[in-house]
Amino acid sequence: MAFLSMRHDFRAPAFAPESLPEIYATALEQFAWADGHGFDSLVLSEHHGVDDGWLPAPLTMAAAVLARTANARLMISAAILPLHDPIRVAEQIAVLDNAFPGRMWVVFGAGYRVEEFDMAGLEHAARGRILEEHVGVVLEALSGESFEWRGREVRVTPKPVTDPRRMLFVGGGVPAAARRAARLRLAMFPMNSDASVRDAYFEEARKIGFDRGFVLQPVGPTFVHVADDPERAWAEIGKYVLYEAQTYASFQTPGQHSTPGIHATSVDDLKASPQYVVGTPEDVLARLREVPAQGGIVFNPLAGGLPAALAWSSLELFAAKVLPGLRPLASG
Repeated sequence: MAFLSMRHDFRAPAFAPESLPEIYATALEQFAWADGHGFDSLVLSEHHGVDDGWLPAPLTMAAAVLARTANARLMISAAILPLHDPIRVAEQIAVLDNAFPGRMWVVFGAGYRVEEFDMAGLEHAARGRILEEHVGVVLEALSGESFEWRGREVRVTPKPVTDPRRMLFVGGGVPAAARRAARLRLAMFPMNSDASVRDAYFEEARKIGFDRGFVLQPVGPTFVHVADDPERAWAEIGKYVLYEAQTYASFQTPGQHSTPGIHATSVDDLKASPQYVVGTPEDVLARLREVPAQGGIVFNPLAGGLPAALAWSSLELFAAKVLPGLRPLASG
């Protein structure tokens, strides 16, 4: 069946009932819960300077999540590599892979919010070029061998346990990003399911003779909430989920969009979107069974600062009445 994923962005808008430290604690508990219930991946992302505290340091948080879990893969989707020193990023990845071998995927993205590049003192227009250079540097650094970069000799130790090309992806949502991923000879995890992005990747791969590439396109719902009374649930969670959708949509730049993104003006817009699955256990099970085997089912239980009690109620109902119908042999 489709992959089960849990995502946390660690956001606490001003109207949220819980503080950021409380949200951090709950999110870590929920990641551990997901791991214990057979989820396939645990997802972190990166943004900077957001009023609600959106996680700015996913590699730091990755260590905490990996230490609290045992089986699920930790995915950073995405790390905004142009904002960082690629040598330091390579060192962090190498350390994490030695501490938790083979349990991490990192998607490198170019970023898109102008404010983040201003904050870092970088040119927003150059982000694609910087990404391509920095990914190349990370790959060379993770070889464990000495090399020269910008006039200085560099060597990153320890060497990772995992082949970097099996844990690093390139993200993006336009054909130019897809061609960049192919040139770097890495798999691509795009931010949308546009056919033009997939086609551009494989066209570039054929041109350069890269025959081991693949594109992992997002298919499936990006918010799931289970409740015995769905209308009451929407009344309780609506303002948090709408805030999440509207702020995320506001980040998008012209000509770029992502699958989780929806331009919603009301909760009714969310209800009409296939990205949001809110319903009784029976209804949710029926919807999730429709997700293709190569797709993903994403839980974002604290979206927009959604109260922990409501999130836990949904998760426990999912475990009791939905999960057995999806994965009869799942433990938990």
